[in-house]
Amino acid sequence: MRVVTAIDSLKGSLSSMEAGRAVREGILRADPEAEVEVRPLADGGEGTVEALVGGMNGKTQHVTVTGPLGKPVTCQYGIIEDTGTAIIEMSGAAGITLLTPKERNPLHTTTFGVGEVIKDAIEKGCRRFIVGIGGSATNDGGIGMLQALGYGFLNTAGEQVRYGAEGLSELTAITTDHVISGLAECEFKIACDVTNILCGEQGCSAVYGPQKGATPSMIIQMDEWFGKYASLAQKNFPKADPKQPGTGAAGGLGFAFLTFTDAVLESGIRIVLEETRLEDHIRQADLVITGEGRLDGQTAMGKAPVGVAELAKKHGKPVIAFAGSVTKDAKTCNEKGIDAFFPILRGITTLEEAMTPQNAQANLTDTTEQVFRLLKTASTLKKITP
Repeated sequence: MRVVTAIDSLKGSLSSMEAGRAVREGILRADPEAEVEVRPLADGGEGTVEALVGGMNGKTQHVTVTGPLGKPVTCQYGIIEDTGTAIIEMSGAAGITLLTPKERNPLHTTTFGVGEVIKDAIEKGCRRFIVGIGGSATNDGGIGMLQALGYGFLNTAGEQVRYGAEGLSELTAITTDHVISGLAECEFKIACDVTNILCGEQGCSAVYGPQKGATPSMIIQMDEWFGKYASLAQKNFPKADPKQPGTGAAGGLGFAFLTFTDAVLESGIRIVLEETRLEDHIRQADLVITGEGRLDGQTAMGKAPVGVAELAKKHGKPVIAFAGSVTKDAKTCNEKGIDAFFPILRGITTLEEAMTPQNAQANLTDTTEQVFRLLKTASTLKKITP
């Protein structure tokens, strides 16, 4: 039997590759002759760097950059040397989890560090980028990132505007005289699963501003500044379109990428599936294993395990999923190509105990073993039944 595993991380417990290896161990206990291939899986958000670096023979990089409030932070990203590809999660440089609730203030938080990570990767020879932009603490329209890449976002005195959304209030000119060498050669795939536009009731300030610390008055101000920013950009950058779906992602970072770089916004899971060429591996498999930390109704809405299941069904392959826990509405996953799913908890336990990596790995391996013992028994019975 040839089995391909592609499991999303069990956040707080196991990485994608660790989960896959735990499944492989369980399969081989039940069927030592099985061929099991472990492939990485992520949805473009947290865990994407770890999954793709671990599953595609990449190298992890660490670089000290400007954090969301101007203090230095260490950001991890990955490089796949074979393709000159950098894998970046913007949240590593400008994420909301880098701040305490009291520190959140979109007037001051900046994406400058994101640009510094990109610059570091360019200097190391990367020209292809996969950038996950979820979990941002910012609402600066991406100008901080662009400033780090050499764009001028200038005030009336011809100086760079301040960090954060308040910098947009000072903006009078955008220049390209000092854009770093190599940026024009780069292409960006932006993992973006939201469709919000830049301004208005469905814009980034109104929809996501509150969770980043914005008050109602801030939201009104920032939305006005974004409108002026977009109008200024449209004068000299023909790709600027603040009404394009996704331009409001990550506090306007989507707009910055689409307007000022060679970028496309795509579903995170679609990018990962394409980059890892998972379909090529599924095509040769007899069975596909997927899963995530919690399988529920949201999974069926297009999360990573369903993306795997869709590929498998394209080639007529059966799909089994494992999860740390499942909810009643997880049964909708059966309608999306997951033929059967199994929770891995094997007894009464606390959440803290269940999420301990050692326990999660053991539970996943042991559950997999029993499922594959059943499959092996069923196969034997089928052969001997007249």
